[in-house]
Amino acid sequence: MTSFTINGRAVTVDVEDDTPLLWVIRDEIGLTGTKFGCGIGMCGVCTVHVGGRATRSCITSVAAVAGAAVTTIEGLDPAGAHPVQQAWLALQVPQCGYCQSGQIMQAAALLKDFPKPTDQDIDAVMSGNLCRCMTYVRIRAAIKQAASVLGSDATHG
Repeated sequence: MTSFTINGRAVTVDVEDDTPLLWVIRDEIGLTGTKFGCGIGMCGVCTVHVGGRATRSCITSVAAVAGAAVTTIEGLDPAGAHPVQQAWLALQVPQCGYCQSGQIMQAAALLKDFPKPTDQDIDAVMSGNLCRCMTYVRIRAAIKQAASVLGSDATHG
């Protein structure tokens, strides 16, 4: 049994300790916004926050998050009002959309570390999140737009 908090809710799951967090989130808890991509932590599709840090859930065991706070795309802002989510919509970032929950989670973590990111900051931090549709220019623009909103709004952090 492993206990942790997901999106502010305490959960206990009865799975093997080495079960990937991704499958616990999707199959045991029923939150399907976090997607499966490569299974080896290289594409970023499965990105969630563990203790506020961007984490690849496909290669993170459930035992590794015991007692931790996990946030998925559903918990970033349940109303969809996080500045990154709003910028994604405003700039029409997604095409197919498959990678977008991971992109958004990585971008939200990036803005905690780099409140005023340069192109180099964005490229360095986002380089592990792949987009088959190649919307990287819109992703960068959305991150910059969200940074400008976050810089003037203390309600999201």
